[in-house]
Amino acid sequence: MKNSGSEQTIKRLIEILVVSTKLGLTSFGGPTAHLGYFHEEYVRKRKWMDEKSYADLVALAQFLPGPASSQVGIGIGVARAGVLGGIVSFLGFTMPSVIVLILFAMLLVGTDIGDAGWLHGLKIVAVAVVAHAILGMVKNLTPDVKRKTIALLALVGTLVWQTAFTQVGIIVLAGLAGLWLFKTMEQSEISPSKFLVSKKVGAICLTLFTVLLGVLPVLRELTGSYWVAVFDSFYRAGALVFGGGHVVLPLLEQELVPMGWISDESFLAGYGAAQAVPGPLFTFAAYLGAVMNGWQGGLFATIAIFLPAFLLIVGALPFWDVLRNHPKIKGAVMGVNAAVIGILLSALYHPIWTSSIMKSADFALAAILFSMLTFWKLPPWIVVLAGAVGGTLLAIW
Repeated sequence: MKNSGSEQTIKRLIEILVVSTKLGLTSFGGPTAHLGYFHEEYVRKRKWMDEKSYADLVALAQFLPGPASSQVGIGIGVARAGVLGGIVSFLGFTMPSVIVLILFAMLLVGTDIGDAGWLHGLKIVAVAVVAHAILGMVKNLTPDVKRKTIALLALVGTLVWQTAFTQVGIIVLAGLAGLWLFKTMEQSEISPSKFLVSKKVGAICLTLFTVLLGVLPVLRELTGSYWVAVFDSFYRAGALVFGGGHVVLPLLEQELVPMGWISDESFLAGYGAAQAVPGPLFTFAAYLGAVMNGWQGGLFATIAIFLPAFLLIVGALPFWDVLRNHPKIKGAVMGVNAAVIGILLSALYHPIWTSSIMKSADFALAAILFSMLTFWKLPPWIVVLAGAVGGTLLAIW
């Protein structure tokens, strides 16, 4: 019986790896599109999860900081084959884009392409992509005057006080504002979920997440170690990002560029390239780590930025029923999500706009790329290719 059980587990793990890798190779379009691909593959086609359980998992991933689509994929793996299934699901969905972005970083570092027109085009792509992301989020996250005000204050705060702690402070204050402004929300009916992770495992993961978040900055100061500092920067960015992968841009920019670890130009070029690959946008960390420290640095940064997401989703699953419909928690999340809009708008201006739009022709190209995404609904990889070609033509012209 034990051997039969082990064989069944191995079979499931292999199946998870194959399916998640296929999704990792084909899932273009960002987190919302990823969730659609997941639903088609895991719920409708393979019936690994019913509609209600999938909806519960998506709700939890939206509630937690970190990359929502990656956390949903991890949760499906956990539901299918335990914690090891979550790890395998993560590897399959993430590694294809990690490998491509590390290779791109090695090309960028090994070649003198600082003034290449296509590189400038990728920076303009970043303008269109972030503007498109903001447009898609504004309607849902800031539908009323209260949340529009929170977004405005977050925008002003991040532009006026540009420090490594500004975004974190704004997220905390926005959560407190949400608690106060939306305290009259009613508690909705709770229905039980079907994710079988023990509370002991969940508590261990949540404890480890919290300990690392608090201890890493202390170790960074005490040891002066470069590698501890790098791990701390990427881990903190992964732990404090609400609202999807695009929000990681300003956090990572303020962690890495002022330290001199990477230039503004290389940072934005990688962000543009990250739009051309499938899988989660958080794999942008693989590019950054590779620029800084080769392929080993790419893998190191990838582990650091995704570790919080893994610990949070596995840790929260056993406790989600208690939290997901609590009115105070809902209010805090509404405040934080509104602040995300302000943080994104700030990032759209600086460093993205200020480093990319140098003349009227640059703005014209950004408008075309934005229209390709927003109005014509073209795949992101086509938009990235068009940006690279457009940048090359602008350099010639």
